[in-house]
Amino acid sequence: MFILSNNRIYKHVLIGLVAVLFETVVVASAQTVNVLMLPDISDWDAKTFSGETSYELVSIDDRQAIRAISNRSASGLVREIEVDLTKTPYLNLSWKIDSTLDNVEETKKDGDDYVARVYVVISGGVFFWRTRAINYVWASKQPKGSSWPNAFTDNVVMVAVESGAEYAGQWVTAKRNVLEDIKKLHGIDKTRIDAVAIMTDTDNSNQTATAYYGDIYFTQD
Repeated sequence: MFILSNNRIYKHVLIGLVAVLFETVVVASAQTVNVLMLPDISDWDAKTFSGETSYELVSIDDRQAIRAISNRSASGLVREIEVDLTKTPYLNLSWKIDSTLDNVEETKKDGDDYVARVYVVISGGVFFWRTRAINYVWASKQPKGSSWPNAFTDNVVMVAVESGAEYAGQWVTAKRNVLEDIKKLHGIDKTRIDAVAIMTDTDNSNQTATAYYGDIYFTQD
């Protein structure tokens, strides 16, 4: 079991900065780039700051998954990996949640919690303030398909790829064109990302949540 934690103030920027701190893994051109291919999690690092969220590799529903349990905590698993979005722009993910969070205002600091998130990070290099990230989230309240600035930093944009409890208890898949999202949401022309992270957090709303993460990979279409 992996026990992780994160500071509630910095959780939105530190994961976005980890690509600055580690040597990036460069992935050769391919039609598919595997980022998280279970049960192999050897390339993923735990980022611990304060508070605790647990991440455990489990077998559920006849498949492998990472189970995340947050109890008023925030933390993540991060993989530093360079992905050329001109060749494989589409992020593919699968996840499942037990339930959504109650009475959270996700555009405010005290409600900036998500049962499931997948980050993509563009490193700013030594110019860390230029680091950008997109958080693809399973929102509790914000409508599916919506996007909004992170409550703590303008360098992160939130995107609700799923929302609400209608599909709670079921595996849900999603696909996003990250190349297009970066240009649309950040207004910059960047053709690669430098890191991917997953996180389940409830430190601001002081609630509990359980999520399951499946394989994560990039494809050309």
